[in-house]
Amino acid sequence: MSIPETTPLQARERQRQGALLIDIRDAHERVSGQAEGALAIGRDELESEPARHLPDPGAEILLICQLGKRSQAAAAVLHDAGYARVSSVAGGTARWTAEGLPLVKPQLAADEADFLERYSRHLRLAEVGVEGQQRLARASVLLVGAGGLGSPAAFYLAAAGIGHLRLVDDDAVDRSNLQRQILHTEASIGTPKVESARERLQALNPRVRVEAVRERVSSANVEALLEGVDVVVDGSDNFPLRYLLNDACVKLGKPLVYGAVQRFEGQASVFDAGRHRGRCPCYRCLFPEPPPPQFAPSCAEAGVLGVLPGIVGMFQATEAMKLLLGIGQPLSGRLLQFDALGMRFREVRLAPDPECPVCAPGKPFPGYIDYAAFCAGGS
Repeated sequence: MSIPETTPLQARERQRQGALLIDIRDAHERVSGQAEGALAIGRDELESEPARHLPDPGAEILLICQLGKRSQAAAAVLHDAGYARVSSVAGGTARWTAEGLPLVKPQLAADEADFLERYSRHLRLAEVGVEGQQRLARASVLLVGAGGLGSPAAFYLAAAGIGHLRLVDDDAVDRSNLQRQILHTEASIGTPKVESARERLQALNPRVRVEAVRERVSSANVEALLEGVDVVVDGSDNFPLRYLLNDACVKLGKPLVYGAVQRFEGQASVFDAGRHRGRCPCYRCLFPEPPPPQFAPSCAEAGVLGVLPGIVGMFQATEAMKLLLGIGQPLSGRLLQFDALGMRFREVRLAPDPECPVCAPGKPFPGYIDYAAFCAGGS
């Protein structure tokens, strides 16, 4: 049997005559408004226990959702359960609103209303939902570097609702940063990058706790900085720091989201050898030794297209969120390379090095080294 449909205007009139209008959307969808007089009963709840909510099988029931598809499906379930007078409102709440029919907003605590409205697009994703969003709110991310890569990564992680962002950078904002480091403004010149970043991120999402640490990461403090975090995002711009972060993440079992840019090319990956020894590579498996300085000039020396760090930084934020939510396929074991001039992507498979001095199974942690000397070609 096909489920009968009614227009919003007809539903409004039948509601006045005693029909039950039921909004079957989830709570976060109703924050922006629901049909006046509608009962709020989520679809899953209604379908699993219809008799508890609708004790009279002979009552006239009108179901409304956002666009009309879910209400059709739910009405079919109720019809099969013995409710003969059930209809779906065609076009749902969207059409109800377009036709100027009255809406009401549910009475919610301010914090709950902010949560449901702010993250409404996440909450509609089955892979995230309320549970996933709450998981993000409990998560802690260490972001090393509040520069070209750290700026977009921090913006999107804060917007996504990561509960705790620990930003580490010892530098101050310079005018030359503004071409690509979008966390900072002209007014920020001369101020510590982490303070400039914290101000912008808190303005974007006051629900996120932004911890600004103005320090240079070293062997002496790296483990304290990693304490309590779930994911590390590497926004650094030098080889000694990349090797240090890698070694610490392997030792402490933290996933490391890597990114790098130069001129018109960028790359990203996830190094998760600390949690998956022998199955996932670490940064040293990709680069057992740093390239000679003449083959790896810094962005200050070689230059970089301003938008490129934004692209790679967003890749890093995406990978961090996937790791925190446990969804999708992370870039672990894969190096994603991006050529902005040709607008081309290339993926390289990475295998763990069974002889890696840091992540090979069974090998004890060798200890931290003089990373500056190592990257300069010393012992």
